[in-house]
Amino acid sequence: MNIPQIQISQQPALLGIDADLGKQDLQQPRPTLDLRQVRPELQIKQPRGKLEINQDRAWDALGLGNNLQTMSKIYSAAKDIALRGLAKIVENGNRMSAIHVDSNPFAELASDWRKTFPEFDFRGPASFLNVDTRFTPGSLSIQATPGRVEVNAQVNAPIHNYTRGQLDIHMLQYPRVEITPPAIDKRV
Repeated sequence: MNIPQIQISQQPALLGIDADLGKQDLQQPRPTLDLRQVRPELQIKQPRGKLEINQDRAWDALGLGNNLQTMSKIYSAAKDIALRGLAKIVENGNRMSAIHVDSNPFAELASDWRKTFPEFDFRGPASFLNVDTRFTPGSLSIQATPGRVEVNAQVNAPIHNYTRGQLDIHMLQYPRVEITPPAIDKRV
C-alpha cells in the first residue's frame, strides 16, 4: 500500500547587502602666525666739543695787547728808557759842542732824527706758538635698546569631514515554504 507523503520544499531568504565605504576628508590648516618685529634703537648723544683759543700773546707780540699789560710794560721800562734818552741827549750835546771839527753835527743830527722811538718797544716776543688752543671733546653717550621679534602663533584645529557610506539591504530572494500534498485517490 502506498502511503501518501507530503512534500515540503523550502527556499531560504537571500539578503543583498550593498555597502559603500565612507569618505573621510582631513585638512590641517597651517598655524596662524602673527610676527611683530620691534626694531632696535640706538641713541647717540655727543654734545659739541669746546674749542678755546687764546690769542693774548699774539696780540701782545703785535703791540695790540691788553691795555693794562701794555701800560705795565711801559711803566717798568720807562726808567731805563729815560736813562738811555738822557745818554743820547748827552751824546748829541757832545757832538754839537765839537763844532770846530770839520763835520757839521747839526746836519748829521737832523738827518738821523726820526719821529718814532725804536728803543721804546713794548711789544711781546714774536713766535708762531703765541696762539694757545685747547680742545675739550664733548662726552659721548651711546644707549642701545636691543630689538626683538614677537611671535604669536595659534594652532588651527584640523578640519575633519566624514561622509558615511551607503548601506543598501534588500531581499534578493524571499523565503518560501512549499508544501505539496500527496495526490489522494478519491475513489475509495
